[in-house]
Amino acid sequence: MANARMKDIRAFSGFGSIAVAGVLFLYLPILFLCVYSFNDGRSVSQWSGFSFRWYITVFGNSGIKAAAMNSLTIATIAASVSTVLALGAAMATVNRRFKGETLAYATLTFPLMVPEIVTAVASLVFFVSLGVRLGFSTILIAHIVFCIPFAYLPIRARLEGMDATLNAAAADLYASPIRAFWRITLPLLAPGLMSGWLLAFIISLDDFIITALVAGPGSTTLPLHIYGMLRLGITPEVNAISTMMLVGSIVLLAIAGVLGRSSKNS
Repeated sequence: MANARMKDIRAFSGFGSIAVAGVLFLYLPILFLCVYSFNDGRSVSQWSGFSFRWYITVFGNSGIKAAAMNSLTIATIAASVSTVLALGAAMATVNRRFKGETLAYATLTFPLMVPEIVTAVASLVFFVSLGVRLGFSTILIAHIVFCIPFAYLPIRARLEGMDATLNAAAADLYASPIRAFWRITLPLLAPGLMSGWLLAFIISLDDFIITALVAGPGSTTLPLHIYGMLRLGITPEVNAISTMMLVGSIVLLAIAGVLGRSSKNS
């Protein structure tokens, strides 16, 4: 018992205080940002009264709406394409033994292990080398590639938890592989697919580093627009946009978490 207690990090003196301080350091600024997004005045440090003024301003800003539409369009397409590609990769690698299996898994999850700035620079060099004009298409391609592992892991986890004899049973009932996929595999994979799609959507929607390097004129996304606004100074309008993105991300992550948990329990 004594040895087990010594191995538990919670047994060390001061662990609780350090943990609380770390949580406060991480989340108090976010709470501060959310609260002051409802500030009636322009100051970001002096409270002038509760108001939805800056949210109304955000919805009336044509530049913000255009950037948000670009982000939503890119995120939707990137999440959808990356999920389809991740599904194919999962179907080809799970429950199968082949030479180079470890290499294939490492390749699929490589973007998760490499610093994002490296991926961004590599993407920029790749597009420039090919003479591709930077813009909407380059952002979309880069986001699709970057989002594949985020969609792949939930799908793989769901596929590994499925009964491997289901396809064999379907074959015994004279179902073709395609029919077995549509009638058995795909419905059972639905929670994993939705979870992977939501994660990919959030990653694409919130991405800044890769987008900043591969974007061209007229292809501004919401994170890039927010950064441009911050260069002129922090305003409650930026707080309002950030709060809406934060709430949206939390909701989508919660849905993805519920779907992921239900896929494990089923």
